[in-house]
Amino acid sequence: MSGGNLFVIAAPSGAGKTSLVQALMAADPGLRFSVSHTTRPPRPGEVDGRDYHFVDPETFRRMVAEGAFLEHAEVFGRCYGTSRAVVEARLAAGEDVILEIDWQGARQIRTLMPACVSVFILPPSRAELERRLRGRGTDDAEVIEGRLALAVAEMRHYGEFEYLVVNDAFDAALAELQAVVRAARCRTGLQAARRAAWLADLLA
Repeated sequence: MSGGNLFVIAAPSGAGKTSLVQALMAADPGLRFSVSHTTRPPRPGEVDGRDYHFVDPETFRRMVAEGAFLEHAEVFGRCYGTSRAVVEARLAAGEDVILEIDWQGARQIRTLMPACVSVFILPPSRAELERRLRGRGTDDAEVIEGRLALAVAEMRHYGEFEYLVVNDAFDAALAELQAVVRAARCRTGLQAARRAAWLADLLA
């Protein structure tokens, strides 16, 4: 079986990336989500192994030293990383994998796997981004200000990605993400590998 597609989706905090990815996966059973490791504590409702693999800093540092991550980054004093073994095994099995990471991790992934499909999601405005962050009700004012400042810095990296999706109207943004997935699956190299026998018969 040919290798699968690796979709790298990044966005500033508050852009709606997680909601879009969840809706994308719910509509497409052929997608597999790569659960990241993190040293931050779980938020209300989050489940270990489903939302993140929650580990202590010592375990995370050991995994970095062992080369267990395809990418890893530190954000607001918390570390995040993507399992190398899990992603490589799924791609080798022909599965399409989604990584929901930040721009730093995306840059690392593009270096290691240049055939990946990268998408950056932006909010419709800075005011809307601030409204979404404050509406979460999980952070105090100082943390929110820090997240806003970081978001602006992150958004300046949008040009490093192949595709840009603006999450203004949710359904429209989701449709654009779905279009990216469909287009990636139709790339000539992948189609030729997956349909090798059919092509050989067709062109005989």
